[in-house]
Amino acid sequence: MIERTLMRRARGLSRQFPTVTITGPRQSGKTTLARAAFPKLPYASLEGPDVREFATEDPRGFLAGYPGGAILDEVQRVPELASYLQCIVDEPGFAGSWILTGSQDFALLASLSQSLAGRTAVLHLLPPSLEELRRFEAPPADLFELLVTGSYPRIHQEGIEPRAFHEAYVATYLERDVRQVLDVSDLGRFQTFVRLCAGRTGTLVNFSSLGADAGIAQPTARSWLSALEAVFLAFRLRPYLPNLRKRLIKTPKLYLYDSGLLCFLLGIRDAEQLRHHPMRGAVFESWVVSEVMKAHYHRGVSPSVCFFQDRRGLEVDLIVERGGREITAAEIKSGATLAGDFLAPLDSLREMLAEAEGPAIEAALLYGGEQAVTRRGVRIVPWTRLDCWVRELV
Repeated sequence: MIERTLMRRARGLSRQFPTVTITGPRQSGKTTLARAAFPKLPYASLEGPDVREFATEDPRGFLAGYPGGAILDEVQRVPELASYLQCIVDEPGFAGSWILTGSQDFALLASLSQSLAGRTAVLHLLPPSLEELRRFEAPPADLFELLVTGSYPRIHQEGIEPRAFHEAYVATYLERDVRQVLDVSDLGRFQTFVRLCAGRTGTLVNFSSLGADAGIAQPTARSWLSALEAVFLAFRLRPYLPNLRKRLIKTPKLYLYDSGLLCFLLGIRDAEQLRHHPMRGAVFESWVVSEVMKAHYHRGVSPSVCFFQDRRGLEVDLIVERGGREITAAEIKSGATLAGDFLAPLDSLREMLAEAEGPAIEAALLYGGEQAVTRRGVRIVPWTRLDCWVRELV
Protein backbone atom coordinates (compact mmCIF):
# COMPACT_ATOMS: atom_id res chain seq x y z
CA MET A 1 0.00 0.00 0.00
CA ILE A 2 1.20 3.52 -0.71
CA GLU A 3 2.33 5.88 2.05
CA ARG A 4 -0.28 8.51 2.77
CA THR A 5 0.67 12.15 3.23
CA LEU A 6 -1.27 12.31 6.51
CA MET A 7 0.90 9.66 8.14
CA ARG A 8 3.64 12.02 9.27
CA ARG A 9 1.14 14.42 10.83
CA ALA A 10 -0.65 11.59 12.65
CA ARG A 11 2.60 10.33 14.16
CA GLY A 12 3.60 13.82 15.23
CA LEU A 13 0.29 14.53 16.94
CA SER A 14 0.37 11.18 18.76
CA ARG A 15 3.36 12.52 20.69
CA GLN A 16 1.35 15.56 21.78
CA PHE A 17 -2.11 14.09 22.45
CA PRO A 18 -3.11 10.87 24.25
CA THR A 19 -5.61 10.11 21.49
CA VAL A 20 -5.65 10.81 17.76
CA THR A 21 -8.91 10.49 15.82
CA ILE A 22 -8.79 9.85 12.07
CA THR A 23 -12.11 10.42 10.32
CA GLY A 24 -13.20 10.31 6.71
CA PRO A 25 -15.44 8.44 4.30
CA ARG A 26 -15.50 4.66 4.24
CA GLN A 27 -12.86 3.06 2.04
CA SER A 28 -10.61 6.15 2.16
CA GLY A 29 -7.78 4.19 3.79
CA LYS A 30 -8.15 5.11 7.47
CA THR A 31 -7.49 1.62 8.84
CA THR A 32 -4.53 1.02 6.55
CA LEU A 33 -2.97 4.35 7.51
CA ALA A 34 -3.47 3.79 11.25
CA ARG A 35 -1.93 0.31 11.21
CA ALA A 36 0.99 1.44 9.05
CA ALA A 37 1.68 4.54 11.15
CA PHE A 38 1.40 2.71 14.50
CA PRO A 39 2.49 -0.90 13.83
CA LYS A 40 3.29 -1.63 17.50
CA LEU A 41 -0.20 -0.85 18.77
CA PRO A 42 -2.74 -3.70 19.02
CA TYR A 43 -5.73 -3.42 16.74
CA ALA A 44 -9.44 -3.96 17.36
CA SER A 45 -12.28 -3.42 14.93
CA LEU A 46 -15.68 -2.55 16.33
CA GLU A 47 -17.32 -3.70 13.11
CA GLY A 48 -17.30 -7.30 14.39
CA PRO A 49 -20.53 -8.07 16.27
CA ASP A 50 -18.73 -9.95 19.05
CA VAL A 51 -16.16 -7.20 19.63
CA ARG A 52 -18.86 -4.53 19.47
CA GLU A 53 -21.01 -6.41 21.97
CA PHE A 54 -18.08 -6.75 24.40
CA ALA A 55 -17.22 -3.04 24.09
CA THR A 56 -20.86 -2.04 24.54
CA GLU A 57 -21.73 -4.26 27.51
CA ASP A 58 -18.40 -4.05 29.37
CA PRO A 59 -16.50 -0.97 28.14
CA ARG A 60 -14.14 -0.91 31.14
CA GLY A 61 -13.24 -4.55 30.68
CA PHE A 62 -12.79 -4.10 26.94
CA LEU A 63 -10.42 -1.13 27.30
CA ALA A 64 -8.53 -2.80 30.16
CA GLY A 65 -7.32 -5.36 27.64
CA TYR A 66 -5.16 -2.64 26.07
CA PRO A 67 -3.19 -1.07 28.94
CA GLY A 68 -0.82 0.78 26.58
CA GLY A 69 -3.48 1.92 24.16
CA ALA A 70 -4.63 0.51 20.82
CA ILE A 71 -6.07 1.26 17.41
CA LEU A 72 -9.86 1.19 17.71
CA ASP A 73 -11.39 0.96 14.24
CA GLU A 74 -14.90 2.22 13.36
CA VAL A 75 -15.27 3.69 16.84
CA GLN A 76 -18.55 5.39 15.86
CA ARG A 77 -20.10 1.94 16.33
CA VAL A 78 -19.71 2.36 20.11
CA PRO A 79 -19.60 6.14 20.70
CA GLU A 80 -19.96 5.65 24.48
CA LEU A 81 -16.35 4.42 24.60
CA ALA A 82 -15.15 8.02 24.43
CA SER A 83 -16.36 8.70 27.98
CA TYR A 84 -14.45 5.70 29.34
CA LEU A 85 -11.34 6.65 27.35
CA GLN A 86 -11.43 10.04 29.03
CA CYS A 87 -11.00 8.38 32.43
CA ILE A 88 -8.05 6.34 31.16
CA VAL A 89 -6.09 9.15 29.52
CA ASP A 90 -6.69 11.42 32.51
CA GLU A 91 -5.02 8.97 34.89
CA PRO A 92 -1.64 10.23 36.19
CA GLY A 93 1.25 8.60 34.39
CA PHE A 94 -0.69 7.39 31.34
CA ALA A 95 1.86 7.17 28.52
CA GLY A 96 0.08 5.14 25.88
CA SER A 97 -1.62 6.09 22.64
CA TRP A 98 -5.16 5.57 21.47
CA ILE A 99 -5.77 5.87 17.74
CA LEU A 100 -9.46 6.08 16.88
CA THR A 101 -10.78 5.76 13.33
CA GLY A 102 -14.31 6.21 12.13
CA SER A 103 -16.57 7.35 9.36
CA GLN A 104 -17.51 10.77 10.63
CA ASP A 105 -21.12 10.86 11.74
CA PHE A 106 -23.14 12.78 14.25
CA ALA A 107 -22.79 10.27 17.10
CA LEU A 108 -19.00 10.21 16.80
CA LEU A 109 -18.71 13.99 16.67
CA ALA A 110 -20.97 14.41 19.67
CA SER A 111 -19.10 11.85 21.78
CA LEU A 112 -15.70 13.35 20.96
CA SER A 113 -16.76 16.91 21.69
CA GLN A 114 -18.33 15.95 25.00
CA SER A 115 -15.75 13.48 26.33
CA LEU A 116 -12.40 13.98 24.63
CA ALA A 117 -12.31 17.72 24.06
CA GLY A 118 -8.70 18.84 24.44
CA ARG A 119 -7.56 15.22 24.66
CA THR A 120 -7.73 14.19 21.01
CA ALA A 121 -6.34 15.56 17.78
CA VAL A 122 -8.82 15.16 14.92
CA LEU A 123 -7.52 14.47 11.42
CA HIS A 124 -9.44 13.96 8.20
CA LEU A 125 -8.42 11.39 5.59
CA LEU A 126 -10.02 11.69 2.17
CA PRO A 127 -9.39 9.35 -0.78
CA PRO A 128 -5.87 9.79 -2.18
CA SER A 129 -4.90 13.05 -3.85
CA LEU A 130 -3.24 13.21 -7.27
CA GLU A 131 0.13 13.33 -5.50
CA GLU A 132 -0.71 10.10 -3.67
CA LEU A 133 -2.30 8.36 -6.67
CA ARG A 134 1.01 8.67 -8.47
CA ARG A 135 2.54 6.41 -5.83
CA PHE A 136 0.48 3.48 -7.11
CA GLU A 137 2.00 1.18 -9.70
CA ALA A 138 -0.09 2.25 -12.70
CA PRO A 139 -2.14 5.43 -12.12
CA PRO A 140 -4.30 6.70 -15.02
CA ALA A 141 -2.27 8.85 -17.41
CA ASP A 142 -5.27 10.37 -19.19
CA LEU A 143 -7.17 13.20 -17.48
CA PHE A 144 -10.66 11.89 -18.23
CA GLU A 145 -9.72 8.34 -17.32
CA LEU A 146 -8.45 9.69 -14.01
CA LEU A 147 -11.66 11.61 -13.37
CA VAL A 148 -13.97 8.68 -14.16
CA THR A 149 -11.85 6.25 -12.13
CA GLY A 150 -11.82 8.40 -9.03
CA SER A 151 -9.48 8.12 -6.07
CA TYR A 152 -10.69 5.38 -3.75
CA PRO A 153 -7.55 3.35 -2.98
CA ARG A 154 -8.97 -0.16 -3.51
CA ILE A 155 -9.64 0.65 -7.16
CA HIS A 156 -5.96 1.40 -7.72
CA GLN A 157 -4.46 -1.08 -5.27
CA GLU A 158 -6.55 -4.13 -6.18
CA GLY A 159 -7.48 -3.34 -9.77
CA ILE A 160 -11.22 -3.26 -9.09
CA GLU A 161 -13.27 -2.07 -12.06
CA PRO A 162 -14.37 1.49 -11.12
CA ARG A 163 -18.00 1.08 -12.13
CA ALA A 164 -18.35 -2.07 -10.02
CA PHE A 165 -16.71 -0.38 -7.04
CA HIS A 166 -18.88 2.73 -7.22
CA GLU A 167 -22.06 0.71 -7.68
CA ALA A 168 -21.28 -1.33 -4.56
CA TYR A 169 -20.23 1.79 -2.66
CA VAL A 170 -23.51 3.55 -3.36
CA ALA A 171 -25.55 0.46 -2.46
CA THR A 172 -23.73 -0.46 0.76
CA TYR A 173 -22.71 2.93 2.10
CA LEU A 174 -24.86 5.72 0.72
CA GLU A 175 -28.08 3.76 0.57
CA ARG A 176 -27.58 1.79 3.79
CA ASP A 177 -25.28 3.44 6.32
CA VAL A 178 -26.00 7.10 5.58
CA ARG A 179 -29.71 6.42 5.19
CA GLN A 180 -29.78 4.68 8.58
CA VAL A 181 -28.10 7.65 10.25
CA LEU A 182 -30.86 9.86 8.87
CA ASP A 183 -33.60 7.29 9.51
CA VAL A 184 -34.79 7.65 5.91
CA SER A 185 -37.71 5.37 5.08
CA ASP A 186 -38.11 6.35 1.43
CA LEU A 187 -35.03 5.01 -0.35
CA GLY A 188 -36.21 6.22 -3.75
CA ARG A 189 -36.35 9.85 -2.69
CA PHE A 190 -32.98 9.63 -1.01
CA GLN A 191 -31.45 8.15 -4.17
CA THR A 192 -33.01 10.97 -6.19
CA PHE A 193 -31.65 13.54 -3.74
CA VAL A 194 -28.09 12.21 -3.94
CA ARG A 195 -28.15 12.22 -7.74
CA LEU A 196 -29.59 15.73 -7.77
CA CYS A 197 -26.66 16.85 -5.60
CA ALA A 198 -24.29 15.32 -8.16
CA GLY A 199 -26.07 17.15 -10.98
CA ARG A 200 -25.71 20.44 -9.10
CA THR A 201 -21.98 20.16 -8.38
CA GLY A 202 -20.24 23.48 -8.85
CA THR A 203 -23.48 25.47 -8.53
CA LEU A 204 -24.97 27.61 -5.78
CA VAL A 205 -26.91 25.65 -3.17
CA ASN A 206 -30.66 26.17 -3.47
CA PHE A 207 -32.49 24.11 -0.87
CA SER A 208 -35.92 25.10 -2.13
CA SER A 209 -35.17 23.84 -5.63
CA LEU A 210 -33.28 20.80 -4.38
CA GLY A 211 -36.08 19.81 -2.04
CA ALA A 212 -38.82 20.39 -4.62
CA ASP A 213 -37.04 18.32 -7.27
CA ALA A 214 -36.44 15.48 -4.78
CA GLY A 215 -40.00 15.61 -3.46
CA ILE A 216 -38.97 16.53 0.09
CA ALA A 217 -39.32 19.56 2.34
CA GLN A 218 -36.61 22.22 2.45
CA PRO A 219 -35.58 21.37 6.06
CA THR A 220 -35.21 17.72 5.01
CA ALA A 221 -32.97 18.73 2.11
CA ARG A 222 -30.78 20.66 4.55
CA SER A 223 -30.59 17.68 6.89
CA TRP A 224 -29.72 15.24 4.12
CA LEU A 225 -27.02 17.46 2.68
CA SER A 226 -25.54 17.96 6.14
CA ALA A 227 -25.35 14.18 6.48
CA LEU A 228 -23.47 13.86 3.17
CA GLU A 229 -21.05 16.50 4.45
CA ALA A 230 -20.65 14.80 7.83
CA VAL A 231 -19.45 11.61 6.15
CA PHE A 232 -17.13 13.52 3.79
CA LEU A 233 -18.96 12.74 0.55
CA ALA A 234 -19.99 16.31 -0.26
CA PHE A 235 -19.01 19.78 0.89
CA ARG A 236 -20.10 23.36 0.59
CA LEU A 237 -17.63 26.00 -0.56
CA ARG A 238 -18.28 29.35 1.06
CA PRO A 239 -18.18 32.63 -0.87
CA TYR A 240 -15.30 35.07 -0.49
CA LEU A 241 -16.62 38.27 1.04
CA PRO A 242 -13.94 40.96 1.02
CA ASN A 243 -14.70 44.42 2.33
CA LEU A 244 -15.96 45.78 -0.99
CA ARG A 245 -18.85 48.09 -1.77
CA LYS A 246 -20.29 45.50 -4.11
CA ARG A 247 -23.35 43.30 -4.15
CA LEU A 248 -21.77 39.90 -3.60
CA ILE A 249 -23.25 36.43 -3.71
CA LYS A 250 -23.45 35.03 -0.17
CA THR A 251 -24.71 31.53 -0.99
CA PRO A 252 -22.23 28.60 -0.89
CA LYS A 253 -21.51 26.23 -3.76
CA LEU A 254 -21.98 22.47 -3.65
CA TYR A 255 -19.28 19.94 -4.56
CA LEU A 256 -18.65 16.20 -4.25
CA TYR A 257 -15.23 15.06 -3.05
CA ASP A 258 -14.59 12.15 -5.41
CA SER A 259 -14.78 12.63 -9.16
CA GLY A 260 -15.30 8.92 -9.83
CA LEU A 261 -18.30 8.69 -7.54
CA LEU A 262 -19.59 11.94 -9.04
CA CYS A 263 -19.32 10.53 -12.56
CA PHE A 264 -21.10 7.34 -11.50
CA LEU A 265 -23.99 9.29 -9.99
CA LEU A 266 -24.21 11.34 -13.19
CA GLY A 267 -24.43 8.18 -15.30
CA ILE A 268 -21.00 8.74 -16.89
CA ARG A 269 -19.40 5.33 -17.37
CA ASP A 270 -16.15 5.87 -19.27
CA ALA A 271 -13.57 8.48 -20.19
CA GLU A 272 -14.83 8.95 -23.75
CA GLN A 273 -18.34 9.69 -22.50
CA LEU A 274 -16.99 12.25 -20.03
CA ARG A 275 -14.82 13.88 -22.71
CA HIS A 276 -17.96 14.97 -24.59
CA HIS A 277 -20.38 15.28 -21.66
CA PRO A 278 -22.01 18.65 -20.84
CA MET A 279 -20.96 18.17 -17.20
CA ARG A 280 -17.30 17.77 -18.13
CA GLY A 281 -16.35 21.23 -16.86
CA ALA A 282 -18.24 20.77 -13.59
CA VAL A 283 -16.57 17.40 -12.94
CA PHE A 284 -13.12 18.86 -13.61
CA GLU A 285 -13.84 21.86 -11.39
CA SER A 286 -15.08 19.62 -8.59
CA TRP A 287 -11.91 17.52 -8.85
CA VAL A 288 -9.61 20.55 -8.71
CA VAL A 289 -11.38 22.08 -5.70
CA SER A 290 -11.29 18.69 -3.97
CA GLU A 291 -7.55 18.43 -4.60
CA VAL A 292 -7.05 21.75 -2.83
CA MET A 293 -9.10 20.52 0.13
CA LYS A 294 -7.09 17.28 0.27
CA ALA A 295 -3.79 19.17 0.21
CA HIS A 296 -4.85 20.91 3.42
CA TYR A 297 -6.58 18.07 5.25
CA HIS A 298 -3.82 15.56 4.52
CA ARG A 299 -1.31 17.89 6.15
CA GLY A 300 -3.51 18.47 9.18
CA VAL A 301 -4.44 22.03 8.17
CA SER A 302 -7.96 23.46 8.13
CA PRO A 303 -8.59 24.77 4.60
CA SER A 304 -9.52 28.41 4.07
CA VAL A 305 -10.94 27.95 0.59
CA CYS A 306 -13.80 29.81 -1.09
CA PHE A 307 -14.99 31.33 -4.38
CA PHE A 308 -15.87 34.84 -5.57
CA GLN A 309 -19.06 35.90 -7.32
CA ASP A 310 -20.92 39.17 -7.54
CA ARG A 311 -24.41 39.92 -8.77
CA ARG A 312 -23.15 41.45 -12.01
CA GLY A 313 -21.82 38.09 -13.17
CA LEU A 314 -18.14 38.29 -12.25
CA GLU A 315 -17.05 34.91 -10.91
CA VAL A 316 -13.68 33.42 -9.94
CA ASP A 317 -13.82 29.69 -9.26
CA LEU A 318 -11.36 29.37 -6.40
CA ILE A 319 -9.94 31.65 -3.71
CA VAL A 320 -7.42 30.40 -1.16
CA GLU A 321 -6.88 32.79 1.72
CA ARG A 322 -3.28 32.64 2.83
CA GLY A 323 -3.42 34.94 5.84
CA GLY A 324 -2.57 38.58 6.10
CA ARG A 325 -2.86 40.56 2.88
CA GLU A 326 -2.52 37.84 0.26
CA ILE A 327 -4.83 35.44 -1.54
CA THR A 328 -4.46 32.97 -4.38
CA ALA A 329 -7.20 33.27 -7.00
CA ALA A 330 -7.69 30.62 -9.67
CA GLU A 331 -9.89 30.00 -12.66
CA ILE A 332 -10.62 26.36 -13.55
CA LYS A 333 -11.15 25.26 -17.16
CA SER A 334 -11.35 21.68 -18.44
CA GLY A 335 -10.34 22.61 -22.00
CA ALA A 336 -6.92 21.62 -23.28
CA THR A 337 -6.51 24.79 -25.39
CA LEU A 338 -5.71 28.13 -23.78
CA ALA A 339 -8.12 30.93 -24.66
CA GLY A 340 -7.61 34.59 -23.88
CA ASP A 341 -10.98 35.00 -22.19
CA PHE A 342 -9.98 32.40 -19.58
CA LEU A 343 -7.99 35.14 -17.84
CA ALA A 344 -10.64 37.89 -17.95
CA PRO A 345 -12.26 37.13 -14.54
CA LEU A 346 -8.86 37.17 -12.85
CA ASP A 347 -8.01 40.52 -14.46
CA SER A 348 -11.32 41.98 -13.28
CA LEU A 349 -10.90 40.71 -9.72
CA ARG A 350 -7.37 42.12 -9.52
CA GLU A 351 -8.57 45.52 -10.69
CA MET A 352 -11.47 45.47 -8.24
CA LEU A 353 -9.31 44.59 -5.24
CA ALA A 354 -6.59 47.04 -6.25
CA GLU A 355 -9.13 49.91 -6.37
CA ALA A 356 -10.37 48.95 -2.91
CA GLU A 357 -6.82 48.51 -1.57
CA GLY A 358 -7.63 44.89 -0.91
CA PRO A 359 -5.25 41.93 -0.58
CA ALA A 360 -2.58 41.16 -3.16
CA ILE A 361 -3.49 38.39 -5.59
CA GLU A 362 -1.41 35.53 -6.86
CA ALA A 363 -3.40 34.49 -9.93
CA ALA A 364 -3.50 31.09 -11.60
CA LEU A 365 -5.36 29.29 -14.35
CA LEU A 366 -5.82 25.54 -13.81
CA TYR A 367 -6.74 23.79 -17.02
CA GLY A 368 -6.97 20.47 -18.84
CA GLY A 369 -3.99 21.05 -21.12
CA GLU A 370 -0.28 20.34 -20.71
CA GLN A 371 1.48 23.67 -21.29
CA ALA A 372 2.90 25.49 -18.26
CA VAL A 373 3.48 29.20 -18.99
CA THR A 374 2.80 32.64 -17.53
CA ARG A 375 0.49 35.10 -19.27
CA ARG A 376 -0.44 38.62 -18.15
CA GLY A 377 0.94 37.82 -14.72
CA VAL A 378 -1.18 34.68 -14.42
CA ARG A 379 0.45 31.33 -13.77
CA ILE A 380 -0.91 28.71 -16.17
CA VAL A 381 -0.98 25.32 -14.42
CA PRO A 382 -1.72 22.17 -16.48
CA TRP A 383 -3.64 19.36 -14.78
CA THR A 384 -0.51 17.19 -14.77
CA ARG A 385 1.15 19.67 -12.38
CA LEU A 386 -1.83 20.31 -10.16
CA ASP A 387 -0.29 18.32 -7.31
CA CYS A 388 2.78 20.58 -7.31
CA TRP A 389 0.63 23.72 -7.31
CA VAL A 390 -1.65 22.66 -4.45
CA ARG A 391 1.33 21.78 -2.24
CA GLU A 392 2.44 25.40 -2.44
CA LEU A 393 -0.88 26.59 -1.03
CA VAL A 394 -0.53 24.89 2.35
